[in-house]
Amino acid sequence: MSVYQTCLLGRTRVADGTMAFQFEKPKHFHFKPGQYIDLTIPDPEGVVGSRITHTFSIASSPLSQDLLVTTRMRNTLFKRTLSVLPIGSAARIEGPMGSFHLHNNTARPAVLLAGGIGIAPFLSILSYAAQKQLRHPLFLFYANRHLKDAAFIDDLRQLERENPRFRFVPTLTRPTAPGLSWKGRTGHFSSEMLFTQVGQVRGPIYYIAGPPEMVAATIQTLGNAGVNEDDIRTEEFAGY
Repeated sequence: MSVYQTCLLGRTRVADGTMAFQFEKPKHFHFKPGQYIDLTIPDPEGVVGSRITHTFSIASSPLSQDLLVTTRMRNTLFKRTLSVLPIGSAARIEGPMGSFHLHNNTARPAVLLAGGIGIAPFLSILSYAAQKQLRHPLFLFYANRHLKDAAFIDDLRQLERENPRFRFVPTLTRPTAPGLSWKGRTGHFSSEMLFTQVGQVRGPIYYIAGPPEMVAATIQTLGNAGVNEDDIRTEEFAGY
């Protein structure tokens, strides 16, 4: 496993309670879209030593000049520290790791199912697919409780405009915010929702990323629809 030095370049609010952090991409650092890293930053409180580490999926494309990670801002030592880390601060990354990346057979559609912050690896995959003009048929189903919780939704809509092989299907599970006129999909992922958009349930490769309970429920939904477990890839985002 390789270790690289980096530094914080910027931070951006991308949804209600969700931040994205931009880091310098180290020279000779290469990764596949969908992979993750361990990010280590200084621990100013000295609670667990001089440094603290957290695992992040890379949200940026391998072709981007910088590295982007994103997270829900919980009240944890790491996230408190990261939220106030001065721009330019040194950090360290270890990786890349993981095999959660797009399959090679372009004849088989890729159906991406994201819950909340599980969108991170899919943003990397979809950005790269648009840049390289990959020929995979791509479908992204993106579930959030409320529209304000949906990170990168404008970026994803732009990627759909750029890539004629990509279809974006956002859905809200609790679309009840005052004054919200939501005309898109509602409810959790279902076989009916998938069939309506994809046209077939058996045949694609399915990628699921999100909280453990969302991943488990989606696996069950796919299994009940007759999807072979060998055609399902998962990435759980526990503690986010």
